[in-house]
Amino acid sequence: MLDRIGVGSLADLYSDVPDKFKFKGEFDLPSAMSEQEVRDHFEELGRKNVQLKVFVGQGAYDHYVPSVIPYITSRSEFLTSYTPYQSEISQGTLRYIFEYQSMVCRLTGMDVSNASMYDGPSAAAEALRMTVACTRKRSKVIASTALLPNVREVVRTYMKYAGMQLVETDDVLGELGPDVAGVLVPEICKHGYIKDLSGYADKIHEAGALMAVYCDPSTLAVIKSPAEWGADIAAGDGQSLGMPLNYGGPYAGFLACKNEYMRKLPGRIVGQTTDAEGRRCFVLTLQAREQHIRREKATSNICSNESLMALWSTVYLSLMGPEGLRRVNELSSEGAHYLHDELIGTGLFTDTHEGRPFLKEFCLKPCMDASVLQKALLDGGYFAALRLDNGEVSFCVTEKHGKDEIDGLVKIVKELPR
Repeated sequence: MLDRIGVGSLADLYSDVPDKFKFKGEFDLPSAMSEQEVRDHFEELGRKNVQLKVFVGQGAYDHYVPSVIPYITSRSEFLTSYTPYQSEISQGTLRYIFEYQSMVCRLTGMDVSNASMYDGPSAAAEALRMTVACTRKRSKVIASTALLPNVREVVRTYMKYAGMQLVETDDVLGELGPDVAGVLVPEICKHGYIKDLSGYADKIHEAGALMAVYCDPSTLAVIKSPAEWGADIAAGDGQSLGMPLNYGGPYAGFLACKNEYMRKLPGRIVGQTTDAEGRRCFVLTLQAREQHIRREKATSNICSNESLMALWSTVYLSLMGPEGLRRVNELSSEGAHYLHDELIGTGLFTDTHEGRPFLKEFCLKPCMDASVLQKALLDGGYFAALRLDNGEVSFCVTEKHGKDEIDGLVKIVKELPR
């Protein structure tokens, strides 16, 4: 191979790399192993992992994953499928993407959805970019400080390099003006509480801007949809739709909007049509080929890697159905409110948000050193009491955690020194 490409040695392949960056020592590589030895080795490593009971949310939720989902999504026709440019041989892939879009529209109340974005934060940033593209001649956008911190960080980065002026504030309506293209607000704030967005849409539209809402899709089975608040765009992370935590990904961001803005919607959109014989079929639509060569003027082109996670959401939603998704929220809410009341009852926490409605996530002010609380919980097998920027700690309960596990967490708290 070296002779064929005209190189004398492997070292010559790296002749352009400065010598100071080259490793001079011996590589610490283990001896060769048989297949069984490799399996045993990794099983031994796996046993070193500590399995914790997760009572933290902040945008990634430990919901139950039906076992059929990884089975279906691991089938070779799904796991290896590429972007379905050739619709005549990709009807299966296009069909499930179409079903995914339809389900997202039912949840959000929007008219059209894409499939999909990399994650929730990037979907939020794309939503604000959309508002600029749709309103024209306006380059100022507003993001609520009630958004999750990781969402705000990604939005900040996108806006900086897109040349857009970003204002982050807790009073988004007070910043409205003739130069504002769009406003991004959360339906559930970073502390877990449900926001009342009544009147937001009217004031934002009066200013000639668009309203984008960041939401948790799982909760839309029981609380108002972005469309019911009057939003123009809905964005969020599909992780709560049965995706395992998995150390942060892969997840799938969703982005949906009203009909009048669909041509500015980034990513892929699958449409339904009929073939020459009148049979129902599916195609990629509203995506000009030149989109991929228009550089910064193009909408984002999100391709094949997100198709698999869109399928994951589709299988989950089809299994759960409206009643199942409502039941998930009921169990999560019952557990969260029970934990909240039990923690307040210990006398070691103060509720600075008393009276504010929440579903599965809430935060409290600890009356002790938060690091002491966290260590005690970790030692007891719980990942909980995540410290927030305001000094409070956050808890989250999903349908996976029953009364016994909640009581176990409270017992650890009660045993803390006072």
